[in-house]
Amino acid sequence: MSIHPSIVEQLLIAVPNGQPQLYFKSSLTALSHAMEDQILASGGASLVIASFQRERYYRQEANRYRRIAEKSDQVYVFAAPETDFENASKEFEMVAFEPEDTLSNEWHLIVLNDSFASCLVCREKVVPPGKTGSFAADNARRFEGLWTEDRLITEKTADLLLDRVLVYRPELAEKVRTAKDTYFSGVPADIIEQPPTATADPFVQRLVNYLQASQYKIIKANRSLSNKEQKERLINTVTAAIRRSLDTEDILQLAVEKLGDGLGVCRCIIYRCEENSDTATIGHEFLTGEQISVKTQSWPLKNNPLFQEVVALGEPLGVDRTENDPYFVKGEIKKLAQNCSIVSWLLVPILYQGRLLGMIELHHCDAESIHWRQEDIALVGAIAVQVGVALIQAEAYNNLEEVNEQLAALDRTRSNLVAITGHELRTPLSTIQVCLESLANEPDMPEELRQVMLDTALQDAERLRNLVQDFLTLSKLESGRVEWTEEPLLLRECVELAISHMKARRLQSGGQPLPNLVNNVAAELPLIQADGEWLVEVIAKLLDNACKFTDDDGTVEMNITAESEKQLTLSIRDSGRGIEPKRLETIFNLFYQEEGALRRSAGGTGMGLAICRQIVTGWKGSIWAESKGKNQGSQFSFTIPVFDMNSIPPKVEKTSELLKTRSRRTGRRKSTKTK
Repeated sequence: MSIHPSIVEQLLIAVPNGQPQLYFKSSLTALSHAMEDQILASGGASLVIASFQRERYYRQEANRYRRIAEKSDQVYVFAAPETDFENASKEFEMVAFEPEDTLSNEWHLIVLNDSFASCLVCREKVVPPGKTGSFAADNARRFEGLWTEDRLITEKTADLLLDRVLVYRPELAEKVRTAKDTYFSGVPADIIEQPPTATADPFVQRLVNYLQASQYKIIKANRSLSNKEQKERLINTVTAAIRRSLDTEDILQLAVEKLGDGLGVCRCIIYRCEENSDTATIGHEFLTGEQISVKTQSWPLKNNPLFQEVVALGEPLGVDRTENDPYFVKGEIKKLAQNCSIVSWLLVPILYQGRLLGMIELHHCDAESIHWRQEDIALVGAIAVQVGVALIQAEAYNNLEEVNEQLAALDRTRSNLVAITGHELRTPLSTIQVCLESLANEPDMPEELRQVMLDTALQDAERLRNLVQDFLTLSKLESGRVEWTEEPLLLRECVELAISHMKARRLQSGGQPLPNLVNNVAAELPLIQADGEWLVEVIAKLLDNACKFTDDDGTVEMNITAESEKQLTLSIRDSGRGIEPKRLETIFNLFYQEEGALRRSAGGTGMGLAICRQIVTGWKGSIWAESKGKNQGSQFSFTIPVFDMNSIPPKVEKTSELLKTRSRRTGRRKSTKTK
C-alpha cells in the first residue's frame, strides 16, 4: 500500500484543464537533459527538485547533479534506496523515500529561478501481463504526465515535492522555507484555472516530438521482430518435437498445445478427416479459461459451409465475427457456434500434395471478436505443413512396419512350405518307391502281399494328388480367378454330400475309423444362396479337420443358428484335443500347424483351413474358431447367406442334382476334390 498520495494525481486535481500526455523514457531523458543543460547554462541560482524511481537511475545522473549543485544550494534529489542512497546533506540534499511511496512509480524534475520555470511530472504506466518481451525494453517504458513551462504549475509542483521533502527530512524545514520565499512568486496556486502553456522553446518541442515518433517506430519494429522470432521459435519447436516422434497421436497433441498456447486462443482443435468425410471426431484439443470442451464430440463436415469452402479452395478461411456472417455460419453451424461460444473462427487445412489429411481450427470465445491477422494465418499454415509432412512420414513408417511384418510372415510361410511339402512329398514318394521296387524285384512275391503293395502305392499316390490339388485350389482362390456360381441350395443336402465325400476320402486313404457324426441340420431350413461345390468343399474340410483331431469314441456335431433373416451360421463342434485361445486366429494362416511342421501326430499340409477362409471370404461371409483350451474340444463356424425369396426361379432342383449337373458340365468329379 502507498503511504503518500501521487504527486501527479495531486497536480491534475489542482490543474483540472491539464491534459496528461504519453512519453517514453527516452523522451523523458532527453527533456530532463535539456532542462539540466538550461540550468548549467544560466547565470543565476535555481531551485531544482529531481525524483528518480530507484537509486540505480539516480547513479546514471549523479555527476550532472554535482555540477548543478555547484551553481545552487537549493538542489533536492529523491530516490528509493537500494544500496548506498540515504538521507544526507552533501553537495545537494538527498531524500530517500520508502519503496511503498507512490514516488517509486513517478519521474519528476522541477526547475525554478528568476528567469524561467520548467516542470516535468510523470507517472509510469504499468505494462499489462503478456505484453512484455524484447520490445518492452527500458527505453520503451511509458510515462503519463505533464511537461510545461507554466510558472504557476511549476510552483505548485515544487510546493508538493518540498512538502514531501519534509516528510522524510523534517530537519530541512528552514531550508525549505527559504526556497519557497526565494523562488515562489507569492500567487496562490491551489486551483489553476488556465491550461498549461506550451514550452517557449519550439526546438525542444520539435525534438521531443521527433523522439516520440522515433520511439514509436522502434517499438513497432521491435514488436514485429519479436512476433517473427516468436513464430519462428514456435515453428522450430513444433518441427523439432514432431521429428522426435512417429506416433500420429503424439504429433497432433503436441501441435494443438503449441499452437493454442503460442497464439493465445480460447480453443484450438485438430482432427483427421478427408474431403468426402461426413463427420469427424475431435481427438485433440487445447483450452484456456473455462471454455466448453468439444473433445470426443462428432464435428459436422458434410453440411458445414466453412469446411466445404476450405476443401474447395484448399486455403485457410477465417470468420472474424460469426454472428455477422450469414453466408458461412448458418443452420447447424450457427447452432454449433452458439453452443461452443465461437465468436471468431479460423480453419486451416492440413494438406500433403493436395491430399486433405485433417483440419486445424482456432476458436476465439470472448465477447469481443478478433481479426485474424495474415501473419497469424500464415503461422498456422506453416504448422499445418509440418504436421502434414509428419503424418505422411508416420503413415509411411507404419506401412513399412506392416510390409516388414508381411515379409516376415512370407518368410515363415516359405519355411513352413519347404518343411511341410518336403515331408508330405518325401514320405509318400518313399513308400511308392519301396512298393514298386519290391513288385519289380520280387517276381515270386505272394499274391496277397502284391495286393498290399499296390494298395499302399495307390493310397500314397492319392495323397500326393490331393497335395497338388490343394496347391492348385489355393493358388486359384488367392489369384481371384474363381468364378462363383451362386444358386439356391438346400443346406442339409450340402452337409450330407460333404459327409459322403469326407468318408470316401477316408476310405481311399486307408479307411481310418471316424468318430460319431451327428447331423443336426434340419431339412426345413430356408434356402441358402452359395456356390454348391465350394460350400461342400468347406464343410468337408472342416469335418475332416474335426475328425482328424477327435478320438474314435468322440463326437463331431453339426448345428445351425440363425443370427438374422439374411444369413445362417453352420457350426461344426468336436470333443477333440481343442486349441489354445491365443492361437484361434493364427490357425487360419497358410501352412500353420499347431504342433509344428516336423512334430505332428496327424497328417496334413496346413492348407485346409486357409482354403476354407478363402472360400468363405469369397461370398463375403465370416469364419472363426472357438475353444476353451487344450483337451476341451473346439468349434468352427461360418456364415452362409440366405436366398432372397423375391428372386426364386420357377423351379428349384435338389442340391445333389444341381451339383451333379455342374460336375458333368465342367467335366470334374467331386471325388477328386481335396480337403
